[in-house]
Amino acid sequence: MGRSASSSWVLLVLVVAYVIGCVHCNPNYRDALAKSILFFQGQRSGRLPVNQLVSWRSNSGLTDGHLAQVDLSGGYYDAGDNVKFNFPMAYTTTMLSWGTLEYGKRLGSQLPNARAAIRWATDYLLKCATATPGKLYVGVGDPNADHHCWERPEDMDTVRSIYSVSASNPGSDVAGETAAALAAASLVFRKADPKYSARLLKTAKKVMEFAIQYRGAYSDSLGNAVCPFYCSYSGYKDELLWGAAWLFRATNSVYYYNFIKSLGANDSPDIFSWDNKYAGAYVLLSRRALLNKDSNFEQYRQQSEDFMCRILPNSPSSSTQYTPGGLMYKMSASNLQYVTSITSLITTYSKYMSSAKHTFSCGNMVVTPSTLKYLAKKQVDYILGVNPQKMSYMVGYGANFPRRIHHRGSSLPSQASHPQAIGCDGGFQQGYYTSNPNPNILTGAIVGGPNQNDAYSDERTDYSQSEPATYINAAIVGPLAYFAGIYST
Repeated sequence: MGRSASSSWVLLVLVVAYVIGCVHCNPNYRDALAKSILFFQGQRSGRLPVNQLVSWRSNSGLTDGHLAQVDLSGGYYDAGDNVKFNFPMAYTTTMLSWGTLEYGKRLGSQLPNARAAIRWATDYLLKCATATPGKLYVGVGDPNADHHCWERPEDMDTVRSIYSVSASNPGSDVAGETAAALAAASLVFRKADPKYSARLLKTAKKVMEFAIQYRGAYSDSLGNAVCPFYCSYSGYKDELLWGAAWLFRATNSVYYYNFIKSLGANDSPDIFSWDNKYAGAYVLLSRRALLNKDSNFEQYRQQSEDFMCRILPNSPSSSTQYTPGGLMYKMSASNLQYVTSITSLITTYSKYMSSAKHTFSCGNMVVTPSTLKYLAKKQVDYILGVNPQKMSYMVGYGANFPRRIHHRGSSLPSQASHPQAIGCDGGFQQGYYTSNPNPNILTGAIVGGPNQNDAYSDERTDYSQSEPATYINAAIVGPLAYFAGIYST
């Protein structure tokens, strides 16, 4: 009797130890997924809807566009500031749409929320594309003036300058990305809202035609209005390929296929981001080779696999650094933006491989769908707390997460608790330089992340580590839905 009780006790201790030690074996992907989408409500510009859940935010930027006698209200603030940069916003929209397309069923109850997040951006992008014939508006708010102030979006009194590209001041990169966003979103709404979908696709075609006809980088046209913030460092050819690839998926038109072929894209990237779209275009186009067995797209399957070989840690052709804790490390400034974007490609390519029962090799190393899935899961899990710091880099997820994020609205008291306006300089003293935790939790926000040694300081002044951004979050929605569908908690 005593021995049996003792054995039971030992077994109970072992089970408890296993559970405690395995708290992070499979994070709660479903919870993280919901929060990753909720984050976008905290970034909204414009008049907020009655069903707004991030209640510490209020209406802002209602007169955006008035300097040009157009309505450019709406859209998203890109990160911790109050500027609307359309280049990263359009990429955010494309990635949200792609994740929703690939993992719609796995999104479950979050599908309507994902669509709402996409639509908040596309409603704004449609205005930018159609408000003035011959112009594509690509941003609102003087970034240099904005970055000299620390104000809530609701209080901002910096000049809301309006930036555009046109035939005489081209921007093939921002136009190509805008076309990609509208085309990808048109697929998301094809069944849910056919009329809206048709409008998105019609506008995408016009914007893409503009991108093709008037070639040039928007950085050259707009100068310090977009540089060094969101310069088009990789040029505009990748956006032409990316935009055409999305329009080809949305239309199946031979026109876009021929244009894609005419570009002759042979770049060999080891990165994917709001700036460099080559790898994303390769994976998107490889779908035809893997799922449709279309030999015309074999080139893109090979280029996708070459990219994966440059990412995989044990590949002989890997050019990707990893931290001691196993995090992909690409650049010191906001590294997690590259991690989430690359992880989205790894997850999606793994999915295509599984459907096609396909494997490939990096030298002597055989890569299966599980190889890619394992790497993607490791990156997602690291972000959610399975790391040397035992810190979740998603705000509001888990018990230990960043409390001093580089974000104006989060770091300053809400209008509800502090109705008086907080001025440009006053915000620095009240919100930026204080060591106090942010008063408002920007639930779901993923910050820039730790350094190459897995260290994170949680300092508001270190924007490279502590600033969240829409494009970091947009890219992880797909992987989170993917793993939520596999590992139910």
